[in-house]
Amino acid sequence: MSVRNVSLYIDGQPVPSQSGEWRDVINPATQEVVARVPFCTVEEVDRAVASAKAAFKTWRKVPLAKRMRIMLKFQALIREHTAEIAALITEEHGKTLPDAEGEVGRGLEVVEHACSITTLQLGEIAENAASDVNVYSLNQPLGVGAGITAFNFPVMLPCFMFPLAIATGNTFVLKPSEQDPSSTMRLVELAHEAGVPAGVLNVVHGGPDVANRLCDHPDIKALSFIGSTRIGTLIHERAGKAGKRVQAMMGAKNHCVIMPDANRSQAINNILGSAFGAAGQRCMANSVLVLVGEARQWLDEIVEKSRAMKVGPGTQRDADLGPLVSPAARDRVLQLIDTGEGEGATLALDGRDIQVEGYPDGNFVGPTIFSDVTADMTIYKEEIFGPVLCVAGVETLDDAIEFINANPNGNGTAIFTNSGWAAKRFESDIDVGQVGINVPIPVPVAYFSFTGSRASKLGDLGPNGKQAIAFWTQTKTVTARWFEPENVSSGINSTISMG
Repeated sequence: MSVRNVSLYIDGQPVPSQSGEWRDVINPATQEVVARVPFCTVEEVDRAVASAKAAFKTWRKVPLAKRMRIMLKFQALIREHTAEIAALITEEHGKTLPDAEGEVGRGLEVVEHACSITTLQLGEIAENAASDVNVYSLNQPLGVGAGITAFNFPVMLPCFMFPLAIATGNTFVLKPSEQDPSSTMRLVELAHEAGVPAGVLNVVHGGPDVANRLCDHPDIKALSFIGSTRIGTLIHERAGKAGKRVQAMMGAKNHCVIMPDANRSQAINNILGSAFGAAGQRCMANSVLVLVGEARQWLDEIVEKSRAMKVGPGTQRDADLGPLVSPAARDRVLQLIDTGEGEGATLALDGRDIQVEGYPDGNFVGPTIFSDVTADMTIYKEEIFGPVLCVAGVETLDDAIEFINANPNGNGTAIFTNSGWAAKRFESDIDVGQVGINVPIPVPVAYFSFTGSRASKLGDLGPNGKQAIAFWTQTKTVTARWFEPENVSSGINSTISMG
């Protein structure tokens, strides 16, 4: 099997890195090396930024309609190549092919939204705000933007960043995860095939040194990050001190509430898909289930349905979940399961010894369920990022709301109920940025903004929707008066009045 070398992408073309440090990209189902990715040099980062800075001079003046046509072509190419991109995701990340295809679809939504840039970037005007004075605002691009993405969505997360950034007239430098970069690179190739000019979209690879250089570089005006809370906090602080706009979407501990009046089969099936899909490696996964009142009696059925879920390689289309992304990720999840047992949670379903026929070296962990989980336990306080569901029971909806609001994170939450009153009460009183009502993973459609809150987010503006347009543009307000050629001044006006 040939091992591909992942290139940088600078000034409109793939560029072999001159770095002396390379990392293996591993198929998590087999441990085979499928690619090698460079940890590029600071000089290569600077070269990518310089390319983006030079391209901004002309790209910012490209008409909106032309940018729109590029995005239209880009979305058509993504749609055409979905199977190819999904296969790369599955090979390097491990998620199942149907899940990978779904990820491409969610990324495609953002590109489709960017096709509306001719109306998204409109300013405002007030005619005759004063005598013969018009006041109007322009939403102009910032300059060079940068993005740092996590491994768990190697296509969707970059789509949360660069399509709207470049559609609004900025240029971009992207640092994808070094764990699964090939699908991201294919996405970038398709963007250039669609007509994105050289220098407008560049890619660098690496670890902390590359991320720090992006934070510090004086020519980068805004930076978007999606990843862990620890790294996101450091990125936000460092880039903020360098004078950049920063948005950081970070860790989570998402809760799903099931009321006793919920549609039982729908609620159970949805929570299990949310908790265990992608082997739990989603920042919007519902990793905590809160059973209210008589719904606590549903635990046995939840365990049995989980036990029946199929674990396998991502290429096996009938698998419900694939492997974790790396041996280190698997070891961490196994350690947290051990910790949960040691701290007194009831291990209702143990996925530690799962065996997948034909894949003895895969990073597999089966669906795992802890009941009797309390807020002081490590498995509740930490984001496990694996197929582990923590179950807590409470008496009332008020108890559930109080329990969730006490958690510092605010990425997403959901409730399953047939009561409009309960849903409205939950929607109103829950202190979480994204709420699902009979929807297990409430990631909004791309023309709404991603609105995680509290410890799950730093920065005022999130990806997608109107907030992304605001993040990637700066408002310039113009106050204009044009005099008739024969108009004679009536004298000096030393007041602040426009008259």
